[in-house]
Amino acid sequence: MHYAYRFQLKPTDQQREVLDYHRDTCRQLYNHALREFDKIPESAGTLNQRVRQVRDQLPALKDWWDELNDLYATVAQAAVMRIEDSIKALSELKKKGYSVGSLNWKLPREFRSFTYVQSGFEFDKKNGQTVLSLSKLADIPIECHRDIPDDETIKEVTLKKEPTGEWYASLAVDDKEKPEKPSLDEINTDDMVGIDVGILKYAHDTDGVAVGSLDLSDERDRLEREQRSLSRKEHRSNNWEKQRQIVAECHQQIKRKRRDFLHKLSAYYAREYDLVAVEDLNVKGMLESPRNSRNTASAAWNTFTELLEYKCEREGTHFVAVDPRGTTKECAECGVETDKPLWIREHSCPSCGFEADRDLNAALNVLFRGLSELGMGHSKSTPVETALPAGTAVVPAKRVVETGSPTLKKRPASAVSE
Repeated sequence: MHYAYRFQLKPTDQQREVLDYHRDTCRQLYNHALREFDKIPESAGTLNQRVRQVRDQLPALKDWWDELNDLYATVAQAAVMRIEDSIKALSELKKKGYSVGSLNWKLPREFRSFTYVQSGFEFDKKNGQTVLSLSKLADIPIECHRDIPDDETIKEVTLKKEPTGEWYASLAVDDKEKPEKPSLDEINTDDMVGIDVGILKYAHDTDGVAVGSLDLSDERDRLEREQRSLSRKEHRSNNWEKQRQIVAECHQQIKRKRRDFLHKLSAYYAREYDLVAVEDLNVKGMLESPRNSRNTASAAWNTFTELLEYKCEREGTHFVAVDPRGTTKECAECGVETDKPLWIREHSCPSCGFEADRDLNAALNVLFRGLSELGMGHSKSTPVETALPAGTAVVPAKRVVETGSPTLKKRPASAVSE
C-alpha cells in the first residue's frame, strides 16, 4: 500500500539557496524535456516510451549543460518523467468532465518540488539532531514528529517549497502492509455507519452524531484585509513581496486548519467502524451553481471522501461511496419520496409516519444504499405506484413511484418483495 510521511525541513539560509538552485535547475530541465517531447509524434510509441526517449537524452545533455551535473542522477530522471505523470493527471481530469489544455512551460513560482527516487537520501544524526542527507545537496535538519517503522522502506523523497517559503519532505513508502478487512457477514450493525455531509452540519451519521462545520470566518476576514493591502503595493516591489508572503501565510493557515479537521474526522470514522458509507457528491456541478458555491468549496467534501477512502484502506475498513440523489427525500423507513424545502430540518413521512432529523434520515439512506451495493441489503422489488395522503403544511404529498426497500428494516408488504 502506498503511504507517505510528511515532515518539515529546517534549512539554513545557505541551504535554502542550494535547494532553490536545484529546484530551478529541475524546472529548466523539465521545460527543455517538454519541448523535446512535443517533437516526438504519437505514432512513435506509448506515452511512457516517448517520455523515456527524452529521458535517454540526459547523458548527452550533461556534456554541454553544466548545471545538470550538480543534480543527482535520479533527480534529473524524475524531472523528465514528471511529464508522464502530468499528462496522466490531465487525462483523469478530462474523464471527470473538466476542460483541460496541454502542458505548458513552468514559471519559477509554478515549479515547487523535485524528487529523489530509490537512492541518494538517508537519515542521520548530527550534533544530536536528525538530518536528511541528500546527495549532491546538503545535510538538512528535519522535524520528525513521528517515527517511521523499521520494517518500512522509503522508496522516494520529494522536497517541496510552499508559497510561504517553508520546505517539506514527503517520504513515500510502497510496501506498507495492508490490514485484512473483516468479512461482511461478520460485521455487527453497530460497526456500520452512514455519513451525510452538509454545510450547517458538516457530517451527520447514523449513530446520531452531528459534527459542526469548521468556523474559518476570522481567518477569511484577515485574508481579505491582507489581500486588499497587497493590491495597494507596487507590483514586484520589496513591500509587495513582503505582503505577498503574509497573504501566503494566511492561505496556509486556512489550509492547515481545514486539513487538520478533515484528517481527524476521517481518521475517527476509519478507526471506529468496520464499514463506512458516504455520498459520492458531484462537487464540480455544485461549484458551478450560483448558490452557496463559496461554502461548498470551503467544505472540501471531495477531500474528505479521498482522505476517508485511503484511511479506511489503511485501517482495514470497508468503504463505499453511493449515489446521493434522493437520500434526503426518501424515507428511510418505507422508501417513499416526499419533497422537502431546504428550510425544513425534520423528516416526517406522510406514508408511514416515520419522523427523524432530516440529516439522520439521509444518513440512514446512505448506509442502506451502501449495504445494497455490497450485497447486504434487500433486493429491490418491482416499482409500485403509491398514492400518498393529502399531505401536511410541512411536508407536501404527491403521487410517487416507490422502487422498494434498499434497507434492512421491514417495510409494508406492498413495498417489499416476498
